[in-house]
Amino acid sequence: MGSSLAFLLGVLQLLAATMAAYKKWIPNTNFETASNWDKERVPCARDTICFEKDKVVSVFVRSTHMLTDMYLPLNGEFLLASGSGFAAFDGSWDPGCGSGTVLSFVNAEQHSWFNPKLWQDVSSRVDLEPAGRIFLLDEERVPCQYDHVIFQPETSFSVNLDSSRQEIPVQSISLMGQELSSAEAWAEYLRSPSAAWQFHGNATLQVTGTRCPHSSGCACGNSQDGDRICASLLRAERCPALACHSPLRPLGHCCGVCGAVVTLDFKPEFDLQQYRDRVMQAWLSLPKYAGVQMAISKVHRAQTFLGLLPRGSTPVIQIVLVDGEAGVQTGTAAEQLAADIMGDISQHGEALGIPAGTVEVATGSALGGQVAIHASRQIASGTVLGLLFALLVLGGLLYLHRKGKLRLQALHLPRLWDRAEDLNSPKPESGRGFDNPMFDVELPAAGNVEETLQEMAPEGHQGSATTSWCHFCSCNGSGGSMRCTRALLWVQAPEQHCSQLRAARGLQGAGRSLLLCTQHSL
Repeated sequence: MGSSLAFLLGVLQLLAATMAAYKKWIPNTNFETASNWDKERVPCARDTICFEKDKVVSVFVRSTHMLTDMYLPLNGEFLLASGSGFAAFDGSWDPGCGSGTVLSFVNAEQHSWFNPKLWQDVSSRVDLEPAGRIFLLDEERVPCQYDHVIFQPETSFSVNLDSSRQEIPVQSISLMGQELSSAEAWAEYLRSPSAAWQFHGNATLQVTGTRCPHSSGCACGNSQDGDRICASLLRAERCPALACHSPLRPLGHCCGVCGAVVTLDFKPEFDLQQYRDRVMQAWLSLPKYAGVQMAISKVHRAQTFLGLLPRGSTPVIQIVLVDGEAGVQTGTAAEQLAADIMGDISQHGEALGIPAGTVEVATGSALGGQVAIHASRQIASGTVLGLLFALLVLGGLLYLHRKGKLRLQALHLPRLWDRAEDLNSPKPESGRGFDNPMFDVELPAAGNVEETLQEMAPEGHQGSATTSWCHFCSCNGSGGSMRCTRALLWVQAPEQHCSQLRAARGLQGAGRSLLLCTQHSL
């Protein structure tokens, strides 16, 4: 008996672990729903009923209604329940109707699939959890890729499927009391006339019939439409004012929160459902954490290069903890629970498949762990920005140098023997020019320049009387103190070219780095 009970409990736990979420669509387009009429009431016998002629509607009618007048749209359908219908008003007394007025059916096309307020989580696992202790991130309040979608039986509806994606995947869809859990069954339903009036927009629903294959859980998959979800959620009201310093912004959530966000790395053997139950049983059930709420799920955290350039994403387990504390105590209970979770991971993390984790905290106190985290991030970001700016400036200088728009002088580090020579060398009279410590050659006088140049000619051409040569020199001083470097480059050229060059840049330009050309034949 005991073994059979243990086996049954094990089976129930396995079913709970693999159970997907069920999301129910709240609004409908039923005739008897007061919010579907502009006067916020159901039409009575003396009213005139108007449907916009250009709006496509699908309206479910549960009972029989007496009518005085009704203007129908050009396209649409009425779904009549058994025994329901419309009849002409015979003028008899209708209590509570008065003299009658014009009632218009409101436009249901604005009901977006990605509005979290239009969905309700009706998963059976909610009945097994403490009331109000588990909440969903805003992106997860909309059906995720492995969720079951329910449209209430005996209702009509209209859903706007405008999306950033072409297809919106779900595991199954239940409507009119029938569950469609395969791509073939869903494709057959889409061919019915009702589908075109119930679903409209630039995207289509895709029924996969598959559940999440990983024990570590699966990401919701709504991040591509995160901006659309937040826009729908915050259209009527802004994010609430918070009492904590630097509120946290969990991944998949539209507004900041006070409390703690625990981010866990995980191994393939990690089991999300078992760890979720562990946190609930070990801590959330304690009286001191009675006001703490938790959201736990797998999300994709963006990765960056040097904290700036995006380079993909990595899956992590995110635990969001919030509490009902006020004032300076805001978030303190959540902070303590996060510390307990991290302490448990430090002791049992390897056995649980959790190699590491981080915590961010936002409380009503002016000091907290999050402040230090953000400060280090700001310092790192400033350092990276400074390095990038320096590289940008250096790259710009090199570019201008290669284009010839900027001249960069080389830095020469003097050697010991060069400095000794500089002390014995006479200084230029005019202060112009420079010494070349690499190739200094003393010339006795200006009159012996030609002999020195003769000796500096390339081997095989000295003493030649048939060929003229130009060479590049750097000279300092004038007269008897003339000093020139040895030839840096010899160029064979016609004699008349050397004459022209000599006339343009002769010895009279000494004292600067110059192009010196001889006319003599070597």
